[in-house]
Amino acid sequence: MTMQENLKIAHRFLEKMGSGAAPEEIASLFSADLEWHIPGDSTALPWIGRKSGRGAVESFVRESSTLMERIRLDVHDVLVSDDRAVIVGELVTLITATGKVIDSPFVIVLTIAGGEISNFLMLENSLAVAEATRP
Repeated sequence: MTMQENLKIAHRFLEKMGSGAAPEEIASLFSADLEWHIPGDSTALPWIGRKSGRGAVESFVRESSTLMERIRLDVHDVLVSDDRAVIVGELVTLITATGKVIDSPFVIVLTIAGGEISNFLMLENSLAVAEATRP
């Protein structure tokens, strides 16, 4: 893929996530054999940890809309190479079950092959996430 194509895919991902698109529509940007990884306490939220397949994206979109409320999402940069797009920003979310707010910088690394996202890695303040999900 070219850097310009990867930039378009990253922006399409952000647009779909921000528009409230259906989980299946967002998942269509990902390869069927997607590798999903958000390091952290996998007992804190269901999408944390290692998952595979488009179902990981669909589950994330469905579950995140019920378990948390996005307060603010600021994307500072989208950086690209021939096989990756890196999204850098800050996310503020409310965990609905506890009423606690997480304010965390994040980096999302999208590996892109054949016009699809084949690997999703999100790095965030996993300690803050774990603490916010506990009463």
